[in-house]
Amino acid sequence: MQFKNIHLLMLCITAYFAMAGGALLAPVLPEMVEPLQTTSHEVGLLISAFTLSTAIFTLVIGHFIDRVDRKRILVPCLTIYGLPGLVSYFTTDMQLILILRFIQGIGAAALLPLTMLIIADVYKGHESLHAMSRVGIALAIGSVSAPLIGGGLASLGWNYPFFFYALSLPFAFVVLTSLPETRVQRSNDDHKGIINGFKALKELRVIYTIFQGFALFFLLYAVLVYVPFMLENVLGYTAKEAGLMLALQGIAIIFTTSRIKNLASKYSKTIIIATGFLFAGLAILSISFAHSIVAVIPLLLLFGAGYGLAQTTIDTQIIHISPLESKGGVLSIHNSMKFVGTCLSPIVLGIILSYFDLDTVFMAAGSFGLLVALITYLLKNIFENLGDGHLEEWQGH
Repeated sequence: MQFKNIHLLMLCITAYFAMAGGALLAPVLPEMVEPLQTTSHEVGLLISAFTLSTAIFTLVIGHFIDRVDRKRILVPCLTIYGLPGLVSYFTTDMQLILILRFIQGIGAAALLPLTMLIIADVYKGHESLHAMSRVGIALAIGSVSAPLIGGGLASLGWNYPFFFYALSLPFAFVVLTSLPETRVQRSNDDHKGIINGFKALKELRVIYTIFQGFALFFLLYAVLVYVPFMLENVLGYTAKEAGLMLALQGIAIIFTTSRIKNLASKYSKTIIIATGFLFAGLAILSISFAHSIVAVIPLLLLFGAGYGLAQTTIDTQIIHISPLESKGGVLSIHNSMKFVGTCLSPIVLGIILSYFDLDTVFMAAGSFGLLVALITYLLKNIFENLGDGHLEEWQGH
């Protein structure tokens, strides 16, 4: 079966579900505190339980991902992703929902690695950048619409957003029946699973690109988790209104992501990524001084622009610098570290919040973003001078 645009759309939908795993609930967290009889700090664990599970099981799945047909992993994971979300709708027990979120994270573990791996199977050269930009736009649309959907459904009831996850169940059937299998069978396969992936980390460019993915998602969830609390506590916004505000940064992500291909023909990948972290860090840092909606709106747009610049470029870079024999393992580690970032963000920043205040949370996260921007720029020569045909292949188109 030939791989067509409709199949790329399926990959984009798969990526969308991965993004919605946390973004959907982010604006609803303040609304969940009372019905679940918990605290603002503890309700953030609904994000952390999901992302911790995803981070762990992305590595587990990464052990097999280079040796097993893509659909044999993707279809069960879409099912496991949807069922716990559906069950969560019917319970009011915080501990049970945390367990269900952990199980749901197992299902989410394969969604982004397989999306990227299938793109690596099918697309080469500048076409892979084009495909990844489409996935990046899907992730951006998720960052826009998921908070809107979550906030909108929360107006019906705090538990209604969980109902959304069940949409992955019919989609799993569509993938089973319609998505082509793209894995190339090799008679001399000698994959050693995730071990090969970890061996590739000896290469500085590989391990630092993975760190960039971790840092970017740490910053993203600093915004998704703590901006709603700032909007509610300082400006008196509801969950639905907070969702609308979070959607603004997603609009900027879509705008910049759709132009990555053109930017990559004019500027080095390192400059694009460093600029992305610079914008994101400045935006988050400035939120600590912005206590009016007129000030917050442009900062959310600036953060979205920075995230959009960095995200697609980082993901395309890791695809091309990963060794062929361990590409799936490296992509699994890469995506696992993204979820480690989303998991640690509410934990680390939650600890800061417990000792200080929201302004300090934003100052700490923003300073981290600026530090990553600086380090990325300082490593420019290492990425540019250690020639890699794959990197040059997509950069110039």
